[in-house]
Amino acid sequence: MIRELKSVPQVLEQEYSEKHPEVTILDPPDAIQHLHNRQSMLQDVADLNLSDCYGKVGVPRQLFVTKNPSTIPYEITKAGMKLPLVAKPLVVDGTAKSHELFLAYDEFSLSELEPPLVLQEFVNHGGLLFKIYIVGETIKVVRRFSLPNISEHELSKVDGLFRFPRVSCAAASADEADLDPTIAEHPPRSLLERLAGELRRRLGLHLFNIDMIREYGTKNVFYVIDINYFPGYGKMPDYEHVFTDFLLSLVQNKFKKKPDT
Repeated sequence: MIRELKSVPQVLEQEYSEKHPEVTILDPPDAIQHLHNRQSMLQDVADLNLSDCYGKVGVPRQLFVTKNPSTIPYEITKAGMKLPLVAKPLVVDGTAKSHELFLAYDEFSLSELEPPLVLQEFVNHGGLLFKIYIVGETIKVVRRFSLPNISEHELSKVDGLFRFPRVSCAAASADEADLDPTIAEHPPRSLLERLAGELRRRLGLHLFNIDMIREYGTKNVFYVIDINYFPGYGKMPDYEHVFTDFLLSLVQNKFKKKPDT
């Protein structure tokens, strides 16, 4: 017989809801915790196999390292992963350090990093990243500058490990820049709606953002490289109205479901 065991946060949430039915809980702690680990956060995207007439969404090939970085060269070869590789801390704890990344041009330099970490194959994406903000059923897309493309020539001439404190930030906004339309065009709306809807359902969350890139040279091949809970909504257009409308609708729906007394 298999029993479903509830975690401590889930039990506390249930107890709190029973004691304070007048309080609206935006998102359950267990679901939020799911996004604090990069291994679990992207698994939901990988499981989607989202590919249809609107485009294709996946995740870059990844390798998770929890200990002994000296084995990384062997593990990379075994997994058939290609250089360069992006290295990120495995745990996202809200600190600036948990959002920094390293770009490795050779696998041996990765032994300098401190596990636990995740390694992702670098995908050329024209130096542009799409931050997709989710607030309930509302979707907003903001463009950010990102790491530039890496050529085969550069890869053959450069080695070592390069640190980037934080690639995607408000100062790197690309919404007003004069960009190549093939790079700057937003992902298809239908694709975003399907992706956001599936992730809302699977994650059980209302408030998060998706970091997505378009593979350079393609029109509708995309990769999700990060998902963040309750991101800096101040960087999202019309965030005051969007967030206020969301909170009002959440409370109104709760009272609609409340049985008559």
